[in-house]
Amino acid sequence: MTAATAGRPLLEAKSLTKRYGDTLALDGVDIQVFDGITGLLGPNGAGKSTAMKLFLGLLSPTSGSAEVLGEKPYENVEVRVRLGYMPEHDCLPDAITASEFLGHMAQMSGIPAVAARTRAADILRHVGLDEERYRHIKEYSTGMKQRVKLAQALVHDPVMVLLDEPTAGLDPGGREEMLRLIRRTGKEFGISIMLSSHLMGDVESTCDRIIVIEGGRIIEQGSVSQFTQETETLYIDVDDRRDEVVAALQSRGIEAAIDGLSVVVQRQSDEQFDDIRDAIVDADARLRRLAPSRRQLSDIFRRESN
Repeated sequence: MTAATAGRPLLEAKSLTKRYGDTLALDGVDIQVFDGITGLLGPNGAGKSTAMKLFLGLLSPTSGSAEVLGEKPYENVEVRVRLGYMPEHDCLPDAITASEFLGHMAQMSGIPAVAARTRAADILRHVGLDEERYRHIKEYSTGMKQRVKLAQALVHDPVMVLLDEPTAGLDPGGREEMLRLIRRTGKEFGISIMLSSHLMGDVESTCDRIIVIEGGRIIEQGSVSQFTQETETLYIDVDDRRDEVVAALQSRGIEAAIDGLSVVVQRQSDEQFDDIRDAIVDADARLRRLAPSRRQLSDIFRRESN
């Protein structure tokens, strides 16, 4: 953590509520976001974009508060410069080059002209657009435009960037490249990130912490590892003779069942591994994998729906 942010959240929502007429977009939300990469995970319409716009000061809350470094951005405009924002929708100017656009955005944030051009070149190199920076943005692919949007969010060296659905419209290869770039941005630049997404895989592979929002309410929050930790369920993948493996395990007092192509055992102790090995040998089965199950973020939504 930097000295400026140590010990306090970068973003904090306190009983944050936002209504659009009769529609309740956020319902008494409490959030604290610290350094690192935080995922704001939820289905479309859950309230993710509304929360981001409140932190950016683009909206004012109906009640409660949204704070950036202890300041309300919808009251104190100056604190907004500490944030960068990558919107979901295409909003780039078509008729200028990426270099011109980034230089302009850097100057708008108060960076002198010469330093702004240098900063723009550095950021475009970081996002992989060094060779294409003098092409007009209208000639760019969707993936290149997403990189420009990320670059403009970084060009003024903010404390934190808010990324709204940064992989929208990308094919699987482009999506993974963008997520890799986001991870590298957090690591190399030391800029904290809030990544809003409805895609669990994006959050699970990229973020340190998650905030799960649904229907305008927070239903879970914590470290990603907390939700994807290993369970006590062991999966034994064998090529064949699964029935024989189950019988051999049961003869040793180990309850087992077949789940698809795997034999499933509830782990009780480390001593079971010796019995499992012996049971596989007795069954004359070919072992492919023996590993504990790992929870998925999707389990959160399954649990809520039950």
